[in-house]
Amino acid sequence: MIKNFKDGDHMRLMGLDVGDRRIGVAVSDPLGLFAQGISTIVRQDGTNKDIEEIKKIINQYQVEKIVIGLPKNMNNTIGPMGEKVMQYAKTVEKKTGKPVVLFDERLTTAAAERMLIQADVSRKKRKGVIDKIAAVYILQSYMENQKNSV
Repeated sequence: MIKNFKDGDHMRLMGLDVGDRRIGVAVSDPLGLFAQGISTIVRQDGTNKDIEEIKKIINQYQVEKIVIGLPKNMNNTIGPMGEKVMQYAKTVEKKTGKPVVLFDERLTTAAAERMLIQADVSRKKRKGVIDKIAAVYILQSYMENQKNSV
């Protein structure tokens, strides 16, 4: 069935792959079908520069909702990095005023790494884009999950 979209029927999403040193950023197209890597934000301790960068991207792309990858252990428990990401998600929601959804990101970085290796991207170049590609995987997986649960 083809859905007719009216203004307000669609919303642009942002996907974040949050790490200690870098944050991969992806956004969806206006219809929420495809995720595209936008940038990698380098985090600086003790500053809000990463949040400011996220806000700029939200404004630039008119993002309505943020999806942050939640790293879980394979046995579905949440470890120290998962705790940090949950805390960061609260900060992002508070400082941007946008709703934040946590989405299980197990295997997304591994999938991104495999894809880059298959594309014969050098190790040095992989390091520069892995977070952005992981953000694309997180956002694309979230959108497909939402589509399949309707």
